[in-house]
Amino acid sequence: MVAVPNSDLLAFSQFQSNADSWLKNSILPYYPATKITYITVGLEVTESPNNASALVVPAMHNVLTALKKAGLHKRIKVSSTHSLGVLSRSFPPSAGAFNSSHASFLKPMLEFLAENQSPFMIDLYPYYAYRDSPQKVSLDYAMFESSSEVIDPNTGLLYTNMFDAQIDALYFALMALNFKTIKVMVTETGWPSKGSPKEKGATPDNAQTYNTNLIQHVLNDTGTPAKPGEELDVYIFSLFNENRKPGLESERNWGLFYPDKTSIYNLDFTGKGVLDMTNSTDGSKNGTTWCIASSKASEADLQNAIDWACGPGNVDCSAIQPSQPCFEPDNLASHASFAFNSYYQQNGPSDVACSFGGKGVKVDKDPSYDNCIYLTAGGINKTASSNMTATANTSSSAHTDVCSWICVFLLTTLIAVILNTGNVFHVSF
Repeated sequence: MVAVPNSDLLAFSQFQSNADSWLKNSILPYYPATKITYITVGLEVTESPNNASALVVPAMHNVLTALKKAGLHKRIKVSSTHSLGVLSRSFPPSAGAFNSSHASFLKPMLEFLAENQSPFMIDLYPYYAYRDSPQKVSLDYAMFESSSEVIDPNTGLLYTNMFDAQIDALYFALMALNFKTIKVMVTETGWPSKGSPKEKGATPDNAQTYNTNLIQHVLNDTGTPAKPGEELDVYIFSLFNENRKPGLESERNWGLFYPDKTSIYNLDFTGKGVLDMTNSTDGSKNGTTWCIASSKASEADLQNAIDWACGPGNVDCSAIQPSQPCFEPDNLASHASFAFNSYYQQNGPSDVACSFGGKGVKVDKDPSYDNCIYLTAGGINKTASSNMTATANTSSSAHTDVCSWICVFLLTTLIAVILNTGNVFHVSF
């Protein structure tokens, strides 16, 4: 997916030659070696300070014409992304309606999408609904964790999560205008891992929970209450934290990775929750390695390393707290070994991830003992009595190629960086 930024809308809408030149220079040299399937014209234009919505549809037509000249209009679709603010009402979902102030822009755009079988692209963030109205929206409902249901009084449909409710609100808004064939694509959704003091819901655990549940929900192909069984194309925002982005602390912390490419939390893109644990304690037989503290490291160095791993390194160090499985033996070398290995496994494993300034060493013998289980690559360390849990999941038959998801993950990021299309990084599944 490649974007035409808002700053280029005027040029693209005024002259066909501008769209032709852009396609020639920015798309054709990379296609089909790069699997480009969508061109988005404008990003949330109704939210931008300088509302350029009147330029979007003319620019879309010119991009489509350029694609037709290249014979690619059936392979590469044209659309535009929107925020949920494009709706004037989203609850109950059956009452979903577009904001009338955008009517002059939306009607021709929806006609374009219907005629060309392009999706309506929407950016959905249940996090904001929870953050701004915690008394009305529960955290569990926002994160796909709710055990209760919200009933739409007009249709009797039951909703267990806000994501589905927001999508159905959009479908009902489309149907109200008699656009019944346009599909919805979620071009952004996610959860921040860190926020300002007032943003208590922005934590690594909540971000991991939301995105994990989102992946499982989408791959199950359950659809939404109003569209049961309907496939959804969803993109996660975002690949990297944007450390220079202005605004609240959460604005800089939506990524799966830090700018230095270390992971913020683990995320299973298969939706299966499969655990990678070996029955053998001898890693030399299967290539498994662990990272432990060097016997030559000083206690001061080990303490500093533990503080970093359990802090900025985002390692879950609860297992080495008093009364927990890995607290004993209560010494820095043992605690550092557990923290080093956890960081090593969740960020590689690689030589760099086991460096810790020369305080870490790789071994091929499992350092686990008693109920203290050391993580292995792909594993999830719960350090409880059984130490491991797994969540079963059935993947969609239409989304079983894990490699393709990872390729699109990396590819979309590369395109966004190369073409300077803004600060949106996605992974598609």
